[in-house]
Amino acid sequence: MTIRGIALGLACAGALAAQTFILMSDPQFGMYTKNQGFDHETANFEFAIATANRLKPAFVVVTGDLINQAGNAAQVAEYRRVAAKLDPKIRLFSVPGNHDVENEPTRESLAAYRARFGPDYYTFRIGDVAGFVLNSNLEKAPQNVPDEAAKMERWLQTELAKARRDGVKHLIVFQHISFFLADPNEEDQYFNIPLETRRRYLKILHENGVREVFAGHYHRNAWGLDGDLEMVTSGPVGMPLGGGKSGIRVVTVTDSGVAHTYYDFADLP
Repeated sequence: MTIRGIALGLACAGALAAQTFILMSDPQFGMYTKNQGFDHETANFEFAIATANRLKPAFVVVTGDLINQAGNAAQVAEYRRVAAKLDPKIRLFSVPGNHDVENEPTRESLAAYRARFGPDYYTFRIGDVAGFVLNSNLEKAPQNVPDEAAKMERWLQTELAKARRDGVKHLIVFQHISFFLADPNEEDQYFNIPLETRRRYLKILHENGVREVFAGHYHRNAWGLDGDLEMVTSGPVGMPLGGGKSGIRVVTVTDSGVAHTYYDFADLP
């Protein structure tokens, strides 16, 4: 499925351009068997990582639900073991999902995530891209840690303004839960961010020139626009739902914009 702009120009069997990245979502070790094992997730994620090593993108982003059960040491270890197979020349950025920090994060669950995987929100710059990784559960359900949620929102405003001052061409947000699936005014549901918070964040993104947000969580693909801001919900590396298929999204960044295609594992370039 190709969204916005021209389809990717893949040069035969050659490596992808330097300003290409791969989006993976929801490896979610343990989901297939309800935490009784993760052989299927291992096979899928190893295949995704091997594909990245073959295509040689500039970086890979895993948009959340790294594991299925927060605090499960075996699932954490397996995610980290497979992720470590990525070519060290390719940067890997992990994003927290609701299964990683719990649906209603607490100080304890945030501390545990940070100890296992690193920061739950941060920024990075590679080439013409400034990436902003957010903890969407601080948007979705901040009631146990309102100070953490407010701190992240202030941080985002500061970092976006800094990237704009520095003249970065492409400001891209990555989080687990989509702000919306199809319509920025759609009703609140499990798979989106509550409307009041959604509108506040979308205003911040518009004011700072953000044109793309990439997310997962839905375990299938969805897409929508809020003016010139594109909300891309990407299917899973792990277990699909609702007729979706496991796969990865390949994204190319050019001076003229951002183009991307979701590839089922059976249809990879």
